[in-house]
Amino acid sequence: MTGSLSVAELSRRYGAGTARPEDIAGEIYDRIEARGDDHVWITLRPRAEVLAEAAALPDGPLYGIPYAVKDNIDVAGLPTTAGCPEFAYTPGKSAPIVERLRAAGALLIGKTNLDQFATGLSGTRSPYGACESPLVPGLISGGSSSGSAVAVGAGLVSFALGTDTAGSGRVPAAFTGTVGLKPSRGLVSTLGMVPACASLDCASVFAGSVADAWTVLSAVAGPVPGDPWSRGLPVGALTPSGPLRIGVPRRLEFFGDGAAAVAFKQVLARLRDLGHTLVQVDFTPFLQAGKLLYGGAWVAERLTAIGPFTARNPQAVHPVTRRVLRPGTSMSAADAFADAHRLQELRAETRTVWKRIDALAVPTVPTTFTHKEMHEDPIGRNRTLGHYSTFANLLDLAGIAVPGGMTPAGRPHGLTLLAPAGKDALLASAAAAFGGEAVAGAEPDGPLLAVVGAHRAGQPLHGRLTALGARPRGTARTAPVYRLFALPGGDVPRPGLVRTGDGGTDVEVELYTLSAAALGHLLTETAPPLGLGTVDLADGRSVHGFLCEAYATGGAPDISGHGSWPAYLEGAHAQQ
Repeated sequence: MTGSLSVAELSRRYGAGTARPEDIAGEIYDRIEARGDDHVWITLRPRAEVLAEAAALPDGPLYGIPYAVKDNIDVAGLPTTAGCPEFAYTPGKSAPIVERLRAAGALLIGKTNLDQFATGLSGTRSPYGACESPLVPGLISGGSSSGSAVAVGAGLVSFALGTDTAGSGRVPAAFTGTVGLKPSRGLVSTLGMVPACASLDCASVFAGSVADAWTVLSAVAGPVPGDPWSRGLPVGALTPSGPLRIGVPRRLEFFGDGAAAVAFKQVLARLRDLGHTLVQVDFTPFLQAGKLLYGGAWVAERLTAIGPFTARNPQAVHPVTRRVLRPGTSMSAADAFADAHRLQELRAETRTVWKRIDALAVPTVPTTFTHKEMHEDPIGRNRTLGHYSTFANLLDLAGIAVPGGMTPAGRPHGLTLLAPAGKDALLASAAAAFGGEAVAGAEPDGPLLAVVGAHRAGQPLHGRLTALGARPRGTARTAPVYRLFALPGGDVPRPGLVRTGDGGTDVEVELYTLSAAALGHLLTETAPPLGLGTVDLADGRSVHGFLCEAYATGGAPDISGHGSWPAYLEGAHAQQ
C-alpha cells in the first residue's frame, strides 16, 4: 500500500485530491491478490463492481473508507453463510448497520471468514479454512470474527465488522494487533445478523486505532425501529482521559504463560504512568458468570436460531461446533430459569465492585496458541481463550480491546477495558490515551517514528507496529540527504535508508507515535544492518526512524528514484 488506511489519513488525501476511492480500492485488490489464499474472505466482491461503486459514493464521514463484514451479517445480494455453505441464503435487504455504513459513504470490499455460526474464539472452526495471525506465522487469529480482524491487521481494509457474544470482537484483536470495540448491548442494532445468543449478541468493530473504531461506531449507533434488542444508550465523544480508578483482578491467571504475565505487568505500569489508580478486585463473580455462557442455558439459546437446521443437516456442522451445541438439546425450561436466577445473583455481586472502580482492566487473552496446539484440545483451549471475555455480555458490560505490545516470547498481547453499559465513551477515551492517540484537547503521546519499508501499512511487518501500540500520523518526506536501497536476502523484503548528504534525495516515510517503552522494544528486536537513529524530515523536524549501515548496501540496487518503498514494489510487480 502507498500509505496509511486510517480514516483520518484517507479523508485527508481525498480532501486534498491526492487520492480517489477507486485508487485505494484498486490498491486493496492488488494487496489481496498478493496475499493469495489466506482464508480471510468467504465472498469477495468483484473488483470491477467495487471500482464502479467507489466512483459514485455518497458523501459522509466514512466517504471512500474500505471495509469488510463478517459473514453472519446480511448484505443485500451477497450470500450469508455464517461459516456453513449448506446454511447459505442471499438476503434482499442489508442489515441496518450495513445500510448506515453505506449512507456514511463507506466502501464494502467483501464478507469475511468466521468460526461457524459464531461459535468459538479460535478462528479454526470453519470449512472455509483457518486464518493465521498476521503478526506471528503459525499462530491462530482468534475468533469467531477471524477474517474481519485479519483483514484489518493485514492492511486489507480500514475497518471491519465483527460480532461479539463470548469475546469474538475482542479476542481476535489481541492476535492481530488491532483495536476491537465491543459496544454496550443494544447500542448497535443486531437486526440482519444470524443470532448466536440473541439476548447477548453485539455487533463489533475492528480498526487500526481507537479513533477509527469510534468514528465507525458513531456512524452506526442508535436504535432501529423493529429491533427488540435496541436501547437508547448514549454514544458520547472521545475526550482527554482523566485519571480513573481501574480495577485489576486480585488473582491473575495466565495458564503457565510467564511471558504473558510479564507483558501484562508492563501494561499495568503504563496505566499507572498515565495517572490511573489501580484497585485490586475480587474477580470470582465475573469468572462464575462467564462459566454460564457455555456451561449453562445459553447454549440452548444458540439452538433457537440454528437448531432446526443443525438437526436436519448434522453433517454440515463442524464437528467441534456439534460438540459445543449438543448439551443444549437436553436442557429444560427449569434449567434456563435456574441459570437466569444465578446470573441475577452474580450481577448483584459485581455491582458492589463497580462502586469502587470506573473500569476493569484484564488481559484480552491469558495466553496464545498455534494452530497445532488449538487442534490438540479445541474445546479446552477455547475455554482458556475466553477466560477474560465470556462474562462481559452476560453482565451487561461495554468493552474495548487494544494492543498491549509483544511478550518477551514474541507473542502478541492485549489489554481489554470494561465498564457497565453506557460507558463506551469513557472506555474508548482511556484506551486511546493508552495507545498514545490524540483526541480533542490532547496532544499525541509519545515520540514520532519514521517508517520507510517493511513496517509500513500493508507491508509484512506492519503488525509489529500495531501490536506495540503505534498510531498513524500520516506521511512525510525526508530531507533530501538520503538514498534508498533494496537490500538482498532475508525472509521479508525490505529497503535500507542511508544518509549520504551530497547526492541524496527525499524519500517518503510514514509517521507513527508510540510510547517510549514501545520504541525501546522495537530497538531491541531490530537486527543489523538496520537500526533506529535520527531521521531529518523535509519540514525541518527530526524524528526517530529506521536507518541502514552503509556497508550493507554494497551491490544493492539504488531505488531512490522511485521515491518510496511501495512505489518500488509496485514497479517491480508490474515488470513480472
